[in-house]
Amino acid sequence: MELKVESLACVRSGMPVLSDVSFSVAAGEALILRGPNGSGKTTLLRTLAGLQPATEGSVKAPEDSMIYAAHADGIKGTLSVAENLQFWAALYGYRDIGPAFTAFGLKTLVNRPAQKLSAGQKRRLGLARLLVSRRPIWLLDEPTVSLDTDGVARFAEAVRNHVGAGGLAVIATHIDVGLDARVLDISQFRAKPPVLEPLA
Repeated sequence: MELKVESLACVRSGMPVLSDVSFSVAAGEALILRGPNGSGKTTLLRTLAGLQPATEGSVKAPEDSMIYAAHADGIKGTLSVAENLQFWAALYGYRDIGPAFTAFGLKTLVNRPAQKLSAGQKRRLGLARLLVSRRPIWLLDEPTVSLDTDGVARFAEAVRNHVGAGGLAVIATHIDVGLDARVLDISQFRAKPPVLEPLA
């Protein structure tokens, strides 16, 4: 399994952001995306996930192999922690949510309504859905936002276990999450601003 990106061009609000983006990530590997705010990390991940079209180039990966996790945690506030995970597990045709509880330290919170969780607990619940998705390619946009030190460590361990089992991950983050991963600075792919025609 491999995620292969070739000569990709991405736009945001109709404006070119990235051009000629090329890289590949193999099974068992994690790739860290770096770049200053506004450099296009989110735009790139959304394009890889198929949430917005590329204007040029291609993204090659097995069908139905990706899951994207962004700033929103993707949880239902009126459902309990367990019910949220059961919903996501059923969506992906999976049943065993126990390992996800353990991995992200949610065992004592299973019956708590998600709307009663702290920001960090909500983030851990949002990340736990990665484990019940059974998707081999994780595309993660600033996944450690709101996490404390223990939460970051749990996240890093989940990624290590995922790639160790043959999955792969592409992670946009500004912090060192303690992973042995290749780093790609996307600043090198910044698109040139369009040339504006002079006013008559």
